[in-house]
Amino acid sequence: MTAIGAPKPSDWVRHTGKGLCIEPGGFFIDPVGGAKAAVITHGHSDHARAGHKTVLATAETLAIMAHRIGDEPGQQRQTLRYGETVELGGVKVRLEPAGHVLGSAQVVLEWKGSRVVVSGDYKRRRDPTCPAFVPQDCDVFITEATFGLPVFRHPPDTEEIARLLHTREIFPERCVLVGVYALGKCQRVIRLLREAGYQAPIYLHGALMTMCELYERLGVRLGPLLPATGAEKESLKGQIVLAPPSAIDDRWTRRLPDPVMALASGWMRVKQRAKQRGVELPLVISDHCDWDELTQTIDELGTEVWVTHGREEGLVHYAQGKGLRARALDLVGYDDEDAE
Repeated sequence: MTAIGAPKPSDWVRHTGKGLCIEPGGFFIDPVGGAKAAVITHGHSDHARAGHKTVLATAETLAIMAHRIGDEPGQQRQTLRYGETVELGGVKVRLEPAGHVLGSAQVVLEWKGSRVVVSGDYKRRRDPTCPAFVPQDCDVFITEATFGLPVFRHPPDTEEIARLLHTREIFPERCVLVGVYALGKCQRVIRLLREAGYQAPIYLHGALMTMCELYERLGVRLGPLLPATGAEKESLKGQIVLAPPSAIDDRWTRRLPDPVMALASGWMRVKQRAKQRGVELPLVISDHCDWDELTQTIDELGTEVWVTHGREEGLVHYAQGKGLRARALDLVGYDDEDAE
C-alpha cells in the first residue's frame, strides 16, 4: 500500500498521447513519439523508437537500438544495470529483468514513498537467452495483456521444440522452415534447439543473421549458423531453416526443398490464424506471458493493476474479481504481432 502521506500513483504517472509520462521526473516510458527523455524497456520497434534526446536503458537494449536505429545525432544514452538505481528529477528509477528478450527490463519507479512498476513486455517462464522476470513490490503494477484471455495457455516450449525435431525426422526429404521474429524469438528457438541436443548448423534467412551476430557479441552462444540464401537446394533437405514470418509467404521459399511451413508464436494457439497463414506446423512459443502467468503475477503482487495494451478487459475483470483496483489505459502503438 502507498505510504501514509505519499502521493497517489495517479498523481504522478500519467497516460498521455505519447504514452506513460512520469511527470515529476520529466520523462516517458517507451514513448510513441520523440521525447526529451525516455526510459526504454526493450529493443522491439513498438517500444524502442527513434527521435528521443536522452535514452536510458540496459546496455543490451542500447546496443540493440544502435543496431536497429543507428546512432542519432545529439542523442545522449545512459546505461543502467539491473538492480542499479538513479534519480531523474527526484524520481528513483531502477531496472529489473522482464524475461522478454535480451536486455528487457521492468521499470521500478519511486517518488516520495509511492512506488510504481512498469512491466514492459514480459514472460514468466525460463528463457536461455535472458535473465528471468522477478515480481517487484509496488503500489501499482502497470502490465501488458497481449494474451490476456483464458484461451491463451502456452504449452512448455520444450514440447514444441520436440515437435519441431520430430517433424524434421519424419520428413527427411524436406526442410522445416520456421517463421521467427528477428529479435528474441529467433535466438530463443536456436538456444532451445541446442538444449534439446540439436547441434547441427541451423540455416538463417539473411534478415536474421546480423541480430544473431549481435547476440553472440553480447554473450549469448548460438552454435553454428549458416546462410540459407545461396545454399544448394539439395543440401537443405532434412535441415532447419529460420526466417522472418513475412518470408514464409514469400517467393524466397522456392529455393527450399518442399518446406514444412512452421511459425513460432503465441498466436498459433488460434487454429484459424495458423490456417490463414498456411502453417503446417504451428509452434506455440511466445515471448509474452500467457493467461496463467499474467494472473499468477497479479495474485503474487496483490496490488492495484493498470493494463497498457492487449486484451485489457479480461485482465481488468480478473483483477477486480480478486478485489483489486484495476483499469485499462488503452495505450496505442504497442502490439507487434510477429514478436509474440
